[in-house]
Amino acid sequence: MTILLPTSTAGSLPKPSWLAEPEKLWSPWKLEGEELVAGKQDALRLAVEDQRQAGITIVGDGEQTRQHFVTTFIEHLSGVDFEKRETVRIRNRYDASVPTVVGAVSRPKSVFVEDAKFLRAQTDQPIKWTLPGPMTMIDTLYDAHYRSREKLAWEFARILGEEARELEAAGVDIIQFDEPAFNVFFEEANDWGIATLEKAAERLTCETAVHICYGYGIKANTEWKKTLGSEWRQYEETFPNLQKSSIDIISLECHHSHVPMELIELIRGKKVMVGAIDVASDTIETPEDVADTLRKALAFVDADKLYPSTNCGMAPLSRGVARGKLDALGAGAEIVRQELAAA
Repeated sequence: MTILLPTSTAGSLPKPSWLAEPEKLWSPWKLEGEELVAGKQDALRLAVEDQRQAGITIVGDGEQTRQHFVTTFIEHLSGVDFEKRETVRIRNRYDASVPTVVGAVSRPKSVFVEDAKFLRAQTDQPIKWTLPGPMTMIDTLYDAHYRSREKLAWEFARILGEEARELEAAGVDIIQFDEPAFNVFFEEANDWGIATLEKAAERLTCETAVHICYGYGIKANTEWKKTLGSEWRQYEETFPNLQKSSIDIISLECHHSHVPMELIELIRGKKVMVGAIDVASDTIETPEDVADTLRKALAFVDADKLYPSTNCGMAPLSRGVARGKLDALGAGAEIVRQELAAA
């Protein structure tokens, strides 16, 4: 049976304090060896159960087996030296010490497939897996080999395509590519970024999604948001081309942002993951808050194409706050489902 308004998270959930330091990005693991493997699987099981209890329809792994949504994938590639680090500006917002591309990049073996198989074994519900998009990957590295953002993006698109097809074969129903860089590098996104994204998704028969947000609720991002004015119209730059793309689902930040709701009209015809949960605040939304966001979105997206979600990942939040927000998302979507059924 197809559920109206299927809910999901944008990706990450907080890790248990026994696995990694809480409320911190790039938090180091507290376990080692076989204990770490078991601990990651235990945390993944807990993430699935939290989603199930909250009534989340499309289940993710909460990114429990990864330190970071981009670098954990890159760690498994050849041609990248994690010992040779350079400081770069991440999405024109903050400086970070990042690894260096020193040679031709390749993927010696699958990165997340075993984790995806483990997730598939935990639930009969549809599952989603997140991967970094090509443009966001190149923005998290120093390139001393290709010396061309576009060339490196096409290489990453090829590698991501290999991984995505193996994830699909492992039983993943939706593969989501995270491209927050689309909200910063508009010209590049339209010139070749969307094309590289489509390359990563080609030959997949499962559904594909692209997640474009204003970032985690960390200080660098929240400070940047204060400079964006009363209306955030960044989506206006890329949505027309994404509407024409082969990607099935567009995921956007909405609740408590200054994104004009009518921008969703630009992707009419696509399925839309509407961010109805603010991940930059510890305030837990009420179900009615979520329902109100969804009702407003329904003016611009058909009900059978609306996927309630979170604005971004919730890794930096406390587990209690994240769980409360999950519950609100599930309950708010149910309110609107009932209203649509009664209409």
